[in-house]
Formats: sequence, C-alpha cells, structure tokens
Amino acid sequence: MTPLRSERVREILSKKHMSQNCFASRVGVSSSYMSMLMTGVRNPSPVLRRRILKALKMDKSEEIFEMKG
Repeated sequence: MTPLRSERVREILSKKHMSQNCFASRVGVSSSYMSMLMTGVRNPSPVLRRRILKALKMDKSEEIFEMKG
C-alpha cells in the first residue's frame, strides 16, 4: 500500500491553481475515485501513481506518496 500524502497534494494543487476535479480528469479517474484516494479510502496502483506524478509534473514519488515497507 502506498497512500497519497493528501495534504502535500492539496498544497501542490493550490500552487498550480488546479481543482481536485481538474486533477482527477488529468489523471484519468472520476472525481469520486480521486476523493477516495485523497481521503485514504483507496490507494493508487503503481500505474495510477505514475499517472499522478505525470499530471503533477513531478518525478519524486516520496514527496506525495507515503512509502512503506
């Protein structure tokens, strides 16, 4: 499991002036699924983690994902 660091993601979205709904669209998931990711109900798959990083134009996953294990 690799949950999102939702507070960090919210900070990044705010700096980019991007709503969570717009972010969900760029990642290719529904708004409700993005909400589940942001609240920790669901964890992103490896493929989805890459899409999230790409949508945020980031390459360091440690910044926005809690790396466990």
